[in-house]
Amino acid sequence: MSAPTLSTAPSKHPPSPVTLEGDYDPALSRWLWLVKWILAIPHYVLLLFLWIAHAVVTVIAFFAILFTTRYPRALFDFNLGVLRWTWRVGYYSYGALGTDRYPPFTLGAAPDYPARLDVAYPEDLNRWLVLIKGWLLVLPQLFLLSLLVGSSTTAVGLCGLLTFYAGVALLFTGVYPRGMYDLNVGLHRWAARVLAYAYLMTDVYPPFRLDQGGRERQLIDQ
Repeated sequence: MSAPTLSTAPSKHPPSPVTLEGDYDPALSRWLWLVKWILAIPHYVLLLFLWIAHAVVTVIAFFAILFTTRYPRALFDFNLGVLRWTWRVGYYSYGALGTDRYPPFTLGAAPDYPARLDVAYPEDLNRWLVLIKGWLLVLPQLFLLSLLVGSSTTAVGLCGLLTFYAGVALLFTGVYPRGMYDLNVGLHRWAARVLAYAYLMTDVYPPFRLDQGGRERQLIDQ
C-alpha cells in the first residue's frame, strides 16, 4: 500500500463538521506585514470583548444542551461568528500573513474574503458528553495544540515561527513559501476542529490528523 495521497474522491474518513480554508495569494506586499500589528488594533480590541461574550454564551449553551440536548441556534451563530472573525484577523495578521485584504468587521460568513471558517449546526447533541468533553476529553488535543499553534492572532508557537519566517521571505524575495503556507493553514485547521469541540459546538471528536493546504481536502488510502 502506498502512502496516503490528497484527493477529492470519497474518503474513508468522515467529513468534519468544521471547515477552515484560506486562499493562497502569490502577490503579497513585501513590507505591509511589518505594520499589520498597528492596522489590526481595532480588531484586537473588539475581539477582546467578543471573546468575553463568547465565554458567557458558551456557559449558557452548556446548560441548554444539558437540559434540552440542543445548542440554541442564535447562540451557536454568535459563537461561530466569533471564531470566523478571529480566523479572518489571524489570517490577515500574525496567525498566517495569508492576505493583505483588510478583514471585515462582521460576525457573518463573508464568503468573498480569502479566509473562511464554518461549523455545521448540530440538530442534536449528547447531554451527558457535554459534561466532560470541554475540559477532559479535549485535554490531549489542547496540550499538543498549545505547543504547535499558540494563539490564532499572535506570533507564538510553531505557527508563529512559520509566520515570522514567511514574513522574512516576503521581505527579501516577495514570495510566501507555499509549503510553509500549507503547513501553517493545516495547523490552524486542526486548531479550529479542536476549539469547536471544546466549545461544545459538535460531538465529533477532532482527529489527530494534519490536513495541510488552503482548501479542505480528504485523505484516502490507495
